[in-house]
Amino acid sequence: MSLAIIVSMFMFSLSMSISPGPVNITILSTSLNRGFFKTFPFISGATIGFVLLLIFVGFGFSKVINNYPIAFIAMEFLGSAFIIYIGYKILSSKPKIEVNQNSSVPNFKDGFLLQWLNPKAWIACASGVALFSVPNTNTPLFVFICIYFLICYISLSLWGILGEKLTIVLSDSKRILLFNRLMGTSLIFISIYMILNVFIIK
Repeated sequence: MSLAIIVSMFMFSLSMSISPGPVNITILSTSLNRGFFKTFPFISGATIGFVLLLIFVGFGFSKVINNYPIAFIAMEFLGSAFIIYIGYKILSSKPKIEVNQNSSVPNFKDGFLLQWLNPKAWIACASGVALFSVPNTNTPLFVFICIYFLICYISLSLWGILGEKLTIVLSDSKRILLFNRLMGTSLIFISIYMILNVFIIK
């Protein structure tokens, strides 16, 4: 396998992991309100969930999606509903920075499920598998999965660190409340777009 292909795997993984999306927005908001340590289980769930999804798609399920596109449409609806749920949790968060409070925080299971119900994650998996799979050998796919695991963990952790650093700028409850509403509303709009995408574009 050439160095150019490995570099391409790194660049693909980075661009898909670091770009804003439902997972990143949730990490940013949760880390701002609860701190990086409380957000780390969600980051871990999202990373592990995505990599397992990548393995699942890479070793056969992509054929099912191609043969039964209705399955992907159903996944878009389920994903949109779950993203609305996460957006609501952010919207309803109290405008206080208390890392040790016992209120509801997106956890490992939420991160895991959000990836499996996120159409963006499915598209990223299908695209990556199509780009880096080679007939008669699974070695490039294994390398791609390992690279993606590393890059995804680092990228999502950076979003968590960024969220915690924002506590310096968003130091009062009014600013935090505005930020939570902006992030929660963004997630809900993303989910609405996904639903409309099924009817308008397809």
